[in-house]
Amino acid sequence: MGARCSKLSVCWWPPHFKSPMLENGAADDDGSGVPVFAEYSLDELRAATDGFAPDRIVSEHGEKAPNVVYRGTLFSSGRTVAIKRFGRSAWPDSRQFLEEARAVGQLRSGRLANLIGCCCESGERLLVAEFMPHETLAKHLFHWETNPLSWAMRMRAALYVAQALEYCSSKGRALYHDLHAYRVVFDVDGNPRLSCFGLMKNSRDGKSYSTNLAFTPPEYLKTGRVSPESVVYSFGTILLDLLSGKHIPPSHIPSHTLLGIQQDKRSSDKVRLSGIGKAFARADLNEVHEILLDDGYNEDDMANAEVSLQSWTGELSESFVVKRHADNAFKSKDFATAVECYSRFLDSGAAVAPTMLARRCFAYVVAGKLQEGLEDAKRAEDIAPGWPMGHYLQALALHSLGREAESNEALKKGTVLEAERNSRATTV
Repeated sequence: MGARCSKLSVCWWPPHFKSPMLENGAADDDGSGVPVFAEYSLDELRAATDGFAPDRIVSEHGEKAPNVVYRGTLFSSGRTVAIKRFGRSAWPDSRQFLEEARAVGQLRSGRLANLIGCCCESGERLLVAEFMPHETLAKHLFHWETNPLSWAMRMRAALYVAQALEYCSSKGRALYHDLHAYRVVFDVDGNPRLSCFGLMKNSRDGKSYSTNLAFTPPEYLKTGRVSPESVVYSFGTILLDLLSGKHIPPSHIPSHTLLGIQQDKRSSDKVRLSGIGKAFARADLNEVHEILLDDGYNEDDMANAEVSLQSWTGELSESFVVKRHADNAFKSKDFATAVECYSRFLDSGAAVAPTMLARRCFAYVVAGKLQEGLEDAKRAEDIAPGWPMGHYLQALALHSLGREAESNEALKKGTVLEAERNSRATTV
């Protein structure tokens, strides 16, 4: 359901609403919960990071920080991601960069912070990976003196890193660049994972690695190359940091408890979204537009929209002509006219219609007037509290405003109401 932009047509959505072009028409994910590898546009990644804003930076590496990692939010899916932006001198060969990224992007493991995309455009080289919200192993080891990392978690980190390296080796990616405690990150549940960024050559000539000399194995100083044995050497440096000569057996205590964090309720309280809910979660504006068109004015009867005293005058007839113009404009995607006409009708006091508020909300969101859209969605909910669309539209507006937790809650409420609505329909 819903319109789609063909390869030969110009999509009418603003650039920051466009979804990434998935290779070979692949689905959003492969069933593992991790998206399939995709190539993103520079515009989308720039929008995801608020124009590569300094307050989005989560780490910087190298002389004068040529490689910077940002925390980003992809509008196309609402997913929070880590975006690594290479310096201009890295990866002069765009074809080699894409080949490397695609190869690493085929790996999928719960022990990795998996690579889910890249961008190679206008001289830029960027990688997109799963975002790990609970910092690096290095920070937990060296910078949290008041809450030192437990020995059980240290052993778990060593085990999980070893399992990640074994998995990569089994998939033909035996070499890992610059393995150290900063490459180990903690996911939403507090589990240690190995960053996928170290599987990519950061190379000016496509052959030799630019390696952090603090973790350089002896053979690199002679040959300038990294071998599988080098990875073992680097893994040893992590073990030294972790264990400091002590051996503690692994624990069965959950990682989030060992790390001293509260478990993210979203990971254990997921709601199965309907097709409508998924469209709003993906911010698929084409499909959401079709949903709003199909929904019609059914909810207006349920909301008992009251006609004012103007119904006894000729003003009502004129108001409904304005409404017809608004509906036609919305259908043809002339959202500026739709906002103007719906506003005239609603301001006239002829009727209070949740469907009009919903459509004006959507038009506001497309136009970037997110707060106005959110207010309309809330008004639609107040007028028709049993209608899921008010909550779904709030989720869309909140997501656009970067308020992800509130957006997820609105999606859940909309899902529950939709299920109740469908249940009532089947029993009638």
